[in-house]
Amino acid sequence: MSDILSQYPLLLLFLVASLGYFIGQIKVKGSSLGTAAILFTGLAFGAIDTRFEIPAIIMFLGLSIFVYSIGLSSGPAFFQSYRKNGMRDFAFTFSMLLLSGLLAGLLWMAFDMSAAVITGVYSGSTTNTAALAGVIDMINTKYPEGTATNFVEDAVVGYSFSYPMGVLGSILAIILMERIYHIDYRGEKDMLRKEYPLEENLVSQAFQITNPAIFGLTVRDFLQRYDWKIVFGRRLRDGEVRLVNWDSTIRENDVFMVVGSENDMKEVSKTLGQEAILPLEFNRREFDHRRIFVSNPKVAGRTIASLNIQEKYHAVITRIRRGDIEMLATGDTVLELGDRIRFIARRQDLEALAKYFGDSYQESSKVNLFSFGLGIGLGLLLGSIEFNFGGGINFKLGYAGGPLIVGIILGALRRTGGIVWTLPYSANVTLQQIGLILLLATIGVRSGHAFVASISIDGLWMFLAGALISLVTAIAILMVGYKLLRMPFSLLMGVVSNQPAILEFAQSRTKNNIPLFGFAMMFPLALIAKVIIAQVLFLVLN
Repeated sequence: MSDILSQYPLLLLFLVASLGYFIGQIKVKGSSLGTAAILFTGLAFGAIDTRFEIPAIIMFLGLSIFVYSIGLSSGPAFFQSYRKNGMRDFAFTFSMLLLSGLLAGLLWMAFDMSAAVITGVYSGSTTNTAALAGVIDMINTKYPEGTATNFVEDAVVGYSFSYPMGVLGSILAIILMERIYHIDYRGEKDMLRKEYPLEENLVSQAFQITNPAIFGLTVRDFLQRYDWKIVFGRRLRDGEVRLVNWDSTIRENDVFMVVGSENDMKEVSKTLGQEAILPLEFNRREFDHRRIFVSNPKVAGRTIASLNIQEKYHAVITRIRRGDIEMLATGDTVLELGDRIRFIARRQDLEALAKYFGDSYQESSKVNLFSFGLGIGLGLLLGSIEFNFGGGINFKLGYAGGPLIVGIILGALRRTGGIVWTLPYSANVTLQQIGLILLLATIGVRSGHAFVASISIDGLWMFLAGALISLVTAIAILMVGYKLLRMPFSLLMGVVSNQPAILEFAQSRTKNNIPLFGFAMMFPLALIAKVIIAQVLFLVLN
């Protein structure tokens, strides 16, 4: 069997992926490793036989696909967050990373390691391959071949041995701080639902207007007065059913059908009036509701308001389902391929609406290979550019930073002319998972032998140093961010998720996408900072 696996790396890849995924689903006291188990399964296979190897290009391919897909889905939230508190996040991230660099310097003195080894340990404990690559490139540039080779070997050993602890340390920190602070993930989700596109528990209810304070107001004035996430659908007045628009007036005894989040609807009921029993006039004789898929690229990446639906059709969009997330439809909501729109419209308009939006499940699940390939290509091009800060400090964004930054920018733009950059939700999730599997399986197999070979007294110090850097840094980020800066713990979990396996673990704990927004918000800045800190660390200690 070993001979077969050593000859067929693709067979080895999928064996590691399938076995790791199976192990990751096993729960112990309600917790599981999830996709992170693929990394540790790869380490086990790599340790079994030195001939087991998966080509590095598979790792780079998986890394690029994963981070680019993350960037596309997180771009809008990334810029929204930095507009709100960018300098605070910048200072917080950089100070925490400086702490990890100072900690590495203290461990260098305590364990009497070489500068190359502790720099490799620092890069591995922060799971930053770009930092290691930058140091190796600097070493090869500044030192003669023989000396450079020794330094590089030491750095790679330190990196390989500490990398698994970089993953485990952050995971352990999340579990530990989660229990200390008794985190309420559901409560944080409710608090952040207005800032991020999260699933909402939407309900619909009919109300009879009895509050004199709102008589005569238009729907526009009412929504401006009250900061509620609700949508008005139909209105019954004097036995006649009509669809509601911004200029519809609110009169005594009108019956309105309202859609909104469960929390907001409790407040709405106190203001609009009493709950109403729907009369027969609300049946589907004239108006009907239907879900329609967005598969027409011409409407993707555009706001609902820009489509002027009510000018073209007698219809109202009440809610949108994106993956497992159901959202209220507002004028500022940007449509994406794969969205399922819930309409209330005249029966004769439904077919025309379906044709306008596409309504093809097959088409809404496809990947536009032109925009996807062009986007990743631009990311890899950016990643290949070398930035020089003088004093021998230079770095490249590499396979992770380049595609991520380009993905964030293009995700925020959503479309440029006729090019739609964003991916259908289902396609994006699939690509993230494929990229993650390729990345983790390859890293695990390629690091397994070095991990075992380093098991010695020196290896023990590297192991311990990597664990301390990772664990202490993650705990510091979670403590300072949560207690001092009052940042949501769910968001901070994404900040400490400096490796995709940690991010997947964090999302499995929260059962929502909030950690992903923290990851995308901090990763570009953290990537650049780690690359610089690693090179400064080597130059100072050497």
